Amino acid sequence: MTNTDAFDAPLALDSDAVLIVIDVQQGFEDHDFWGPRDNPQAEQRIADLIAAWQRTGRPIVTVQHASQAGPLTPGTPGYELKDFVAAITPDLHITKTVNSAFYGTPDLHAWLQERGARQLVITGIITNVCNETTARMAGNLGYDAIFPTDAMHAFDLTGPDGTTVPAAELARATATVLHAMRFAKVVTTEDVLTAAKS
Repeated sequence: MTNTDAFDAPLALDSDAVLIVIDVQQGFEDHDFWGPRDNPQAEQRIADLIAAWQRTGRPIVTVQHASQAGPLTPGTPGYELKDFVAAITPDLHITKTVNSAFYGTPDLHAWLQERGARQLVITGIITNVCNETTARMAGNLGYDAIFPTDAMHAFDLTGPDGTTVPAAELARATATVLHAMRFAKVVTTEDVLTAAKS
């Protein structure tokens, strides 16, 4: 099977596939700061993935963004993980100050290499920012990145021409680029949950 064919084949999960839960933090509830979002079911689907990983004993990595200002600033309530993520004990917890989970502490790439893990399921917040950046880096580093787009959400953004692009459209663009350019295998949460059972 060629690498291109693998992106279109049914999803199969390794027994040690790593779930990376990115920036599921209280500060993203500050809608005055972030604006409208898409996919109100995102948190439930993230929780479903976490539960599946716990049932099957696969490793979980949590990631927490530390901003210098704004709702995700350390020491503020917004910095804290949402309760359903804070309740778990991850195999690795990363703190980062930039978009990619690969640029944080401890070093994600080194940890994955030490484990011999090659398959990453990326979930969390924000679809087209930290999730997409992490998926692109994962693809460039040779990992098998899996991107369940309904287990994450985006926010509306305003472009340089002053036009506001809806969150759902931004999420669709992210999915299109990751799929078309073969950075990641774009799937649904149900695809992942089904594969996790086999």
